[in-house]
Order: sequence, then structure tokens, then C-alpha cells
Amino acid sequence: MSALEGPTAAIRGRILLGDDREAEELWVRGGRVSLTRPSAQGTNMRVLEGWALPGLVDVHCHIGLAADGAVSPEEAEKQAVADRDSGVLLIRDAGSPLDTVWVHGRTDLPHLLRAGMHLARPKRYLRDYGLELDSPEQLPEAVRTQARRGDGWVKLVGDWIDRTLGADGDLRQLWPEDVLREAVAVAHAEAARVTVHAFATETIDTLLAVGVDCIEHGTGMTAEHMAEAARRGIAVTPTLLQVGQFESIAAQADGKYPVYAERMRGMYARRYQQVRDLYEAGVQLLVGTDAGGTISHGRIADECAELVAAGIPAAEVVAMASWRARDYLGFGAVVEGSSADLVVYPADPREDIEVLRHPTAVVLRGVVYPTAH
Repeated sequence: MSALEGPTAAIRGRILLGDDREAEELWVRGGRVSLTRPSAQGTNMRVLEGWALPGLVDVHCHIGLAADGAVSPEEAEKQAVADRDSGVLLIRDAGSPLDTVWVHGRTDLPHLLRAGMHLARPKRYLRDYGLELDSPEQLPEAVRTQARRGDGWVKLVGDWIDRTLGADGDLRQLWPEDVLREAVAVAHAEAARVTVHAFATETIDTLLAVGVDCIEHGTGMTAEHMAEAARRGIAVTPTLLQVGQFESIAAQADGKYPVYAERMRGMYARRYQQVRDLYEAGVQLLVGTDAGGTISHGRIADECAELVAAGIPAAEVVAMASWRARDYLGFGAVVEGSSADLVVYPADPREDIEVLRHPTAVVLRGVVYPTAH
């Protein structure tokens, strides 16, 4: 090959490609990975040195969502750029009121797997966030619609506070088991997986019974639930940044909804133990920031640091946030010909999770983007 046909970038150092796969060199050519030493270098080949990982993955992120609902496409673009610059190069969007299919055409934005809109009931979720169904019986057809609009995922709201109970208001399930079972079957028939927002303990029995694919938050899961989820291969996204807000949510509910406030406060207090128990039970854990709504984008390093604070080894968290999540979402391992999506760091984040805050280079589809770190 001529110099002009050579690679545009080379990464040298320690390249972590999987639990048992490493390389010392990797090249980028035509936006793709090459693990074979080229016969000629590119005319303007850029050399990046350090510790490299396949791009980080945020599996619970909301592109197009802010505290008051949908944002403009321009603001959604800024959200995606913030995620990219943090090292997140693959996002599973866990529900958004904004149609973000246009992101697929933007090579400068992270790969995006959309779940369509949240499916909820009237006044049983955050206003203007999702599609509110007047009757539970509408759920299966709504799931079919969202499955066809999304990218292989559907997002359901499994429980939320029922304020009609007055002072006894507390988390209550939104869907009867038979309806939920049918909805999951519909999603699977459309080649889509189902993930469900679930805080409460009593919601989990139904989710396990009907065969959902993933649980978001999982703050009420018991030891029995964890064992069953591990046996069935049902993943859980702990979203510790979001659970870290439960104390303030409880404070807002004090007086008017004391039962709910007490429950939220209890889940906040045991949040780290909950995550340790999930990990020790063998549940597959996913890393998601819940960015959008009340949490800003670009905080994957914060979520990873929280998981380490909960007692999960940093090396495990790095794997969860990178190659294991890619595999879970169907992107597979970084191999010859893969899209060149990598993040380079000055040190080994498996030794110190704080390293994730300081990427020296972000490579998305073969293009090197500057970082502010």
C-alpha cells in the first residue's frame, strides 16, 4: 500500500480488548480497526499512546430529554457531544419523548440504540416524559409501535407513586401481570428486548414472572430476586447517580406522602449494599447514568466511581462499562474490521477508576476528537 493508503492513526501501549484480550498496537484505517501491522504508514498518521479501551457504554441515557420533557434537536446534539467527549461511544437510550432517529446519520455522535418513548399511565410518571396510556390493555399494541420505531429495545415504567392514595401514597405497579406478559411477548415477536423502570420490591416478582430482559434501578430487589435474575440472565442497571437523589426526593415528599418518603429514604440508605449484593449474586450489572431529566450528560466516570464506592472492584467496573456492555448490546468484541471506537487514557483505569475522568483521546469511527481533560 502507498503512504496515502496507510492508517490514519495508531494506538500504542496497553489496549484492553476484553476480559482476556490485550494488544500492544492497533491501527485505524478507513474508520476501521486493524490489528495487523501495516506495510506503510499514512502520510499524516497520528500516534496515540497510553491505555486504551473500547468506547465506554451508557446503557441508561436519555438523549433528547431534560427536566421539563423534550428538548430541541440542537440541545439533544449537545447532550450527545457531552457523552462522546466523556468517552461514551455507544448509548442505549432508555426512553425519550424526542424522535432521535436522525442521530444515526451523524458520524460525529455516539452509536445510538433507541427504546422509543417511555410507556406509562396517566399521572403515574413524570409529566411530558413518556406516552401515557389511558388503559393498561393498550400496552401490548403500544409496545408493538415503540418496538417498530426503536432500535431493538422498549422501555416500560413498572412502578411509580400513586398519589390518589393520599397520605398512604406509595410506589405501586402500573400493569397487571397478564397484560405485561402479553406486552413482553409482543416485543420479543418484534425482535425487541424489554427493559423496565422498577423501584419497588413488589414489582420485581411480576417482572421476573413475565420474562423481561433488563431491570432499571432494581432498588427493591431481594436476595431471592437477585438469585433468580442471575439464573435467568436478566441484567440490572443500578443507576447509582439517580438513586443518590432519593434522599432529596424523600425530603420533598415528607408530610404529604410519608409512606413513600420512608421507602425512598430506606432505598437511599442501603444503595451501596444493594449493588454489592447484586454483584455478589452474579447478576450482570450494566453501567447507566440516567442522564437526561435531572442528571446532566457526560457523567459516566461519576457513575463508575459510585459503583466502585459501592464495593465493586475497579477492574470489574471498567469491564462492565466497556467491552461487556458492547457485547450485551450486540456490538461484539473489537476485532479486525470493527468500527474504530476507542478511548485512550494516561494510566490504567482498572487500577484507579478516577482515570476515567481524564481521557487523552476519544476515537469515534476512526476520527480523533479532542478532549477537555
